[in-house]
Amino acid sequence: MTPLIATALQPSLDNSLERRLFTRRSDLTAVIRLTIANTALNAILNRKWGVITDLSKVYDISRPFVYSLANELKQLGQFLFKDKTNDPQALTRERKRSIEMMLSIRLEGCSSIGHVSTVMKRQACDLSAIGSISQTLSRIGGILPMTIDAQHARQYLVFASDEIFSKTTPVLVTVDPCSSAILRIELSETRKADDWKNHFECLMDNGMEPIYLVSDDGVGLRAGHGAALSHTVRQSDTYHAVAHTLGHWVERFEKTAYKAIKEEYEREQKMQSAKSERAKEKQQKLYRQAQNVCEKAIREYDDFSYLYYCIIKELHVFDSEGNLRHKQQAEEVIKTGLQLIEESDNEGARKAAQKVRRTLPDLFHYFDVAEGIVNDCKTL
Repeated sequence: MTPLIATALQPSLDNSLERRLFTRRSDLTAVIRLTIANTALNAILNRKWGVITDLSKVYDISRPFVYSLANELKQLGQFLFKDKTNDPQALTRERKRSIEMMLSIRLEGCSSIGHVSTVMKRQACDLSAIGSISQTLSRIGGILPMTIDAQHARQYLVFASDEIFSKTTPVLVTVDPCSSAILRIELSETRKADDWKNHFECLMDNGMEPIYLVSDDGVGLRAGHGAALSHTVRQSDTYHAVAHTLGHWVERFEKTAYKAIKEEYEREQKMQSAKSERAKEKQQKLYRQAQNVCEKAIREYDDFSYLYYCIIKELHVFDSEGNLRHKQQAEEVIKTGLQLIEESDNEGARKAAQKVRRTLPDLFHYFDVAEGIVNDCKTL
């Protein structure tokens, strides 16, 4: 378990994980709960499929509740029938080890809950059932704060902010791009300017000062930056600003070219199989039309993809020999590439290039940061 998580969880973790949940059903007496737990635990240990689902239907309860009862009974049995030990803290240490293993596999290994369960069972850990893991992780998630505490010291960080979605509900996230640490994550009803303003102000109240902000061109996000972080520069992320916007058209042109090649081939086959002179003449005309369409599609793909990769190459801070590149040179080459795209016949590609051009004022701030770092190193 990382020190950050361990600090945030203590000392509330032990008490929280020992809470008894689901006490609202007065009809589920202690005897009924014991019956459910015994039946479920027997099914789990003997790999009897469908029993958990049947219990949830018979007693009108959730499957996680059934698993939690089985897990509590299992832990009680392990405590009552385990080998005697002189260390009264042994059970607590084993539980802590299981939670550490669970968090490590889930967060550092980026594994699904099912895979976490498989690995924990192989290592003979407690809390290895899928239901137990899901419930434990949910409780830990409820304990952890939404914002990292800088512990009374100002930290200067780059903020990388974006919106993800839980179904249709936005989740506002800011991370440190160097360590990938989540600085703040919150479920929000909307993603308007005030939501992002409060998000950024909370980060600063917790001791984190932005060097600059990296984000896409979301309307609410940009407005929130202007309201709360107007003293810092906003850097458009190069993926959304360039790579995604133009790269989407590379894929489109490629598909169109392959489709035209296929059409030309099929027309050639039909021309060669024509019998009468009239049919041959008709198919030959259609074949020449397909040839022209194919040549145009291939040319459009070649031209656009060449310009796209030239533009992407200019986003690199250093050249192939490790030398710092000049911001002005990169900007001029990208402007030239965008101008050539804007002169093409494809309206969609022209609009994509115009969209990229609008982001240029916020696209090259990282060149200035890199130049400042290199100059600082030269003075050391």
